[in-house]
Amino acid sequence: MEFSSPPIVAIRNLSKSYHRGNQTLPVLSNINCDIARGEFVALMGPSGSGKSTLLNLIAGIDSADQGSIQVGGIEITTLSESELARWRAGNVGFIFQFYNLIPVLTAYENVELPLLLTSLKRRERRDHVEAVLSVVGLSDRMDHYPSQLSGGQQQRVAIARAIVTDPEILVADEPTGDLDRVSAEEILQLMDRLVSGFGKTVIMVTHDPRAAEKAHIIRHLEKGELNDAP
Repeated sequence: MEFSSPPIVAIRNLSKSYHRGNQTLPVLSNINCDIARGEFVALMGPSGSGKSTLLNLIAGIDSADQGSIQVGGIEITTLSESELARWRAGNVGFIFQFYNLIPVLTAYENVELPLLLTSLKRRERRDHVEAVLSVVGLSDRMDHYPSQLSGGQQQRVAIARAIVTDPEILVADEPTGDLDRVSAEEILQLMDRLVSGFGKTVIMVTHDPRAAEKAHIIRHLEKGELNDAP
């Protein structure tokens, strides 16, 4: 008899609103969703559908009004701000549309940043950084500054930074939105390899159907509701 492993992300009855003056703006309504370990999931929907809000809630950088979010068996909605910060540092890697690299730091130094918060010694940090820069194909660019790199190369540095602490989950918000088609394809292939070859779980927000097609599962949000089955 085969037993399926529990989902790495389990969301139950999740709702979220924002408040502007006396107005309450519903963003997510009664979301229920499971994401299996080692999946590549795309969240799609029009602007304002709540897809980035859902991504931020899963990543622990926003808080829900009600409902449950379990990630790796941990109920993150009950964690304090300091507990959430520690949890994020060890469990979630972030990939942004505009890379969020620090321009005065080299590719190596940008990737090393998350490790400066750990107890790793300098030699150990170097081993980690060199390993992930090799994974993303930038071993020969580690001493370059962001301004000396193409958009696609900058995004690969950002991915290396996201995986250098070996998190199980990668959250990507429009990771190909600022790239040309060739560079976007390379980034999507890299993300797929992180899933198939390294066992990462990738949750990607995108409005681009071509990007979504690279995911294993596509979930659609419409007016704050998931309108299709897993």
